[in-house]
Amino acid sequence: MKAVLPAAGWGTRFLPISKAVPKEMLPLGAKPVIHYVAEEAAAAGCTDVLIIINQSKEAIRRYFEPEPFFEGILERAGKLEALAEFRSPAGLARFQFVYQPEMRGLGDAVLMAREFVGDEPFAVMLADTVIAGPSPLGRMVELARTQGRSCVALEECPEERVSRYGIAGGLVEADGLFRLDAMEEKPAPEKAPRLRRDDGTQLPPHAFAARYVFTPAIFDALQDCPPGRNGEIQLTDAMRTVMEKEGFYGARLGGKRLDIGNPKGLIEANTSLEALG
Repeated sequence: MKAVLPAAGWGTRFLPISKAVPKEMLPLGAKPVIHYVAEEAAAAGCTDVLIIINQSKEAIRRYFEPEPFFEGILERAGKLEALAEFRSPAGLARFQFVYQPEMRGLGDAVLMAREFVGDEPFAVMLADTVIAGPSPLGRMVELARTQGRSCVALEECPEERVSRYGIAGGLVEADGLFRLDAMEEKPAPEKAPRLRRDDGTQLPPHAFAARYVFTPAIFDALQDCPPGRNGEIQLTDAMRTVMEKEGFYGARLGGKRLDIGNPKGLIEANTSLEALG
C-alpha cells in the first residue's frame, strides 16, 4: 500500500514562524508533527510514501532523506543512540516528493499522486493532523483490499462546527462502519447529512477525519471535477462521484484527531503526548 501526504499549504495561521519552518515540522514533543503521520502510515502497512510540498518546504524533504555527512559525525563520535534517532525518519518508508506549484485545493494535491499510485488503492493522510490513540487506517486499508471500495475516517462533530468540515451520511453496517450515501462539504447544520441506524434513528453529525483510502477511481473523478470556490478542486465532490459509482465506506475514528493546523491545536496536541506513545 502507498500513502500520500499533502503538505503544500502555506501555513498562514502560523505566521511568522511558518516563513522559516513548515507547520508540519513544528514540534510535537521531540518529533515534528509529520513524523507521527509517517509512523501511522508505516504501522498500517504503507511502504511507499509520497509527500506533496511546495518550494518553501524543503525542510520536510531533508528530514526524511538520509544525511550521510551528519550520520558520519555521529558514528565517529560513538553516539550510536543519537545516530539511530537521526536515521529513524528515513527508515519509516521509501519516500518520494512532488511539488504543488499552485494551491488549487486538496483535490488537486491528490490528483498529483496519480503516477506515483498507479492502479492500486492508496491512503491519503493530511500531514498536519495526528491521531492520538487507535488509528482507523489499518481497518480502512483492509476494507479497500477485500471489498474494493474507498473509505473515509469519520468522527462525531458538534452541531456548531458542521459548517467547517465535510459531513457524511449513510447507514450503519457494522460496529463503527458505515455504508455512505451522502457527502457534503461545509454544509449548513440544518442541511447536513446524517448517519442512520437500521430503524432510522439518526446519529450526531460525523465529519471527515483527515484519513482516506481511495481506489484509483478517485483520479478520473478528480480529473473531471470542475473547479469550485477560489478555483479549487474539491476532494469531496470527487468522493461523491466515486460513492455513486462504486460505493463508499466510512470508518469511525477510534482515537482522537489532533488538528495542528493552528497554534491552539498545536498547544493542545502537546498535552496529548502520552496518548501518542
